[in-house]
Amino acid sequence: MGTFIPDRTDDTREGPPVEPIAACMMLVEELERRADPANVEGMAQFGISGAGTLGVSMRDVRALGREALRDHRRDGAWRHALAQCLWESEIHEARILASIAEDPGSVTPAQARAWATAIDSWDVCDQLCMNLLRRTPFAWELIAEWSRRDEEFVRRAGFVLIATLAVHAKGEPDSRFSGLLQLIPDGAADERPMVHKAVNWALRQIGKRGGSLHTQALALAEELAESEVRSARWVGRDAARELRGHG
Repeated sequence: MGTFIPDRTDDTREGPPVEPIAACMMLVEELERRADPANVEGMAQFGISGAGTLGVSMRDVRALGREALRDHRRDGAWRHALAQCLWESEIHEARILASIAEDPGSVTPAQARAWATAIDSWDVCDQLCMNLLRRTPFAWELIAEWSRRDEEFVRRAGFVLIATLAVHAKGEPDSRFSGLLQLIPDGAADERPMVHKAVNWALRQIGKRGGSLHTQALALAEELAESEVRSARWVGRDAARELRGHG
């Protein structure tokens, strides 16, 4: 893939630095150039919204993100302006790209809440949490808030954050995740697949941290497996099956 954002950060080269809004426009144009309607149809089969979707592969989106940040990775203000522009385009892939481009240190809780409320597809939700929100200092605050919200993708985001932090927050004490298990039963009873599938993911990842967390998560999964609520029963049975093989 050739360079589509010219490098103007080196003083030995001619021309001013590329402004983030100009870079945003270049990225949007590149995404549109790579649009594939056939992929949009295929994505719909996996429950991905077709609204504003171009059908660009995640591999290409990630490659574009790496190239865009090549000369600006340490420039938080530049990254923040670029991400805001990409998100405001309302293009599906551009919003995923925004989650890659954004500087975690520049994100505010208000921005996180505004972005989460605008989500209309599970993949944007998951990418936003995995690429960006788990890296913010207020991620735990968002879990406490979002896991109890009514909006489908906001609530999903709360449990996706639990799952991703269980994997990546290696230095956090087990007690912090043990406390999050109390959120699982209520979330598991949410009949919306996009919610209870994320709850299942969160429960499994907590258990996979091992030790006492594995014991606690497996016990909770087995309890849920006997629930009269269909979604909770599915969460419990699926999580128990995987955790029994992970102990």
